[in-house]
Amino acid sequence: MTASSAALAAVSGFGFVLSLIVAIGAQNMFVLRQGLRREHVAVVVAICALSDVVLISVGVGGFGVITESVPEVQTVGRFAGAAFLAGYGILAARRAFGYSTLTIEQGKTAALGATVVTGLALTWLNPNVYLETVLLLGSLANTYPGPERWFLGVGAMLGSIVWFTSLGYGARLLVPLFARPTAWRVLDSIIAVMMFALASNLLLTV
Repeated sequence: MTASSAALAAVSGFGFVLSLIVAIGAQNMFVLRQGLRREHVAVVVAICALSDVVLISVGVGGFGVITESVPEVQTVGRFAGAAFLAGYGILAARRAFGYSTLTIEQGKTAALGATVVTGLALTWLNPNVYLETVLLLGSLANTYPGPERWFLGVGAMLGSIVWFTSLGYGARLLVPLFARPTAWRVLDSIIAVMMFALASNLLLTV
């Protein structure tokens, strides 16, 4: 393994996880809302980022162990992952032609306990999080030899940490930008291209 291949794997993981989590969803809206209100931001960011670190570790390490015992799982996982990524890309492409804007509900301050429960629920009770971080990332990591898969995992972890930290603490700067439909169109277009490219890569390695 060379330094350049390790760096490339880390960058791939960073870009991969961002392409999955950077979208208008319940979890991101929750983090963004907390950031706008400046309520328990550090706790919310920590819950989301650390949860992703755990799940990414399971995906990168656990998926490889499973495929060593049952090699067929790798092939099935790659086909399923490619199908999901292609579908995700289609949805992103459709959103790119829509008129999505960012709206934040206003309300009274929430207690820390309620905020923690909400953050955990939005993360761990979301079926997509397991598909994305365990199956998809695990499938992608399995295409990298030896230690490189862990550099991919570290890159993905950093991507998650950077995203949730930026979203929570930079909320007031992001809202004016993403209040414009054009910004979401550009973002979703980039996500769609990345999803189709990743889907193609998984199919080519089957």
